[in-house]
Amino acid sequence: MTPRPASAPVGTVTRGTTNPNRLRRMDRWIAAAHGAELRRAADPLAVDLGYGAAPWTALELLHRLRTAAPRTRVAGVEIDPARVASARPYEREGLVFLRGGFEIPVAGSPVLVRAANVLRQYDEEEVAGVWRRLCARLAPADPAAGSRGGLLVEGTCDEIGRRHVWVALGPEGPRTVTFAARLGSLDRPSDLAERLPKALIHRNVPGEQVHAFLRDFDRAWAAAAPYASYGARQRWIRTVRELTADWPVTDGPARWRQGEVTVRWGALAPRGW
Repeated sequence: MTPRPASAPVGTVTRGTTNPNRLRRMDRWIAAAHGAELRRAADPLAVDLGYGAAPWTALELLHRLRTAAPRTRVAGVEIDPARVASARPYEREGLVFLRGGFEIPVAGSPVLVRAANVLRQYDEEEVAGVWRRLCARLAPADPAAGSRGGLLVEGTCDEIGRRHVWVALGPEGPRTVTFAARLGSLDRPSDLAERLPKALIHRNVPGEQVHAFLRDFDRAWAAAAPYASYGARQRWIRTVRELTADWPVTDGPARWRQGEVTVRWGALAPRGW
């Protein structure tokens, strides 16, 4: 995997907190939603941007994506040179570790960039610019070949990956927002508010669409209480089914059963976005 010519990394060092299996929900969704794009790509390159103080998430990303697209290659990218040096003994066929930041120091255009728990330390005003920079590095769409282009998945999760919210973006910009949880960890869906990505976390206030969505989510959850006797999964499925009457949910029961729901970005975008 050939890196791009050396340049100063763009960004700042994160805390680097990481744990094995922390990003399993995001990875599972990426494999399902983006696996076909990776399979059809001539060079199915994925980037784990800001993998942290240990290389586990990059190793796991390679394994999980190869179940959906066996030719996938992964580049783990970190801005801290010490983290890159400590990760390099874990390199193997299809996996390298590189020093870099938002400039994405790989040759060519990635089909996937995953940036989990990276932007949480940045100011909200910086998010749009970072998104634009990263989206500009994605593989372009090719409608004639049925390709929508590369995918940027940016979001936040808790320390052991029970609760996670992420935005999916293509070369054209934001597409969807996904809420995912270990359902037994939730008292109500709005518990996920603390894991909203940086673009949304300060917008969970009256007058903003994400606040209205979480309000309606909680109401539907309360109305679905009788389904709790069949388990949290059945209650969640019923809840999301009710949400579809008023919100543009883009997925179906197969994903809901996984403790997920995906909504169009435009329905949740901050005011003035």
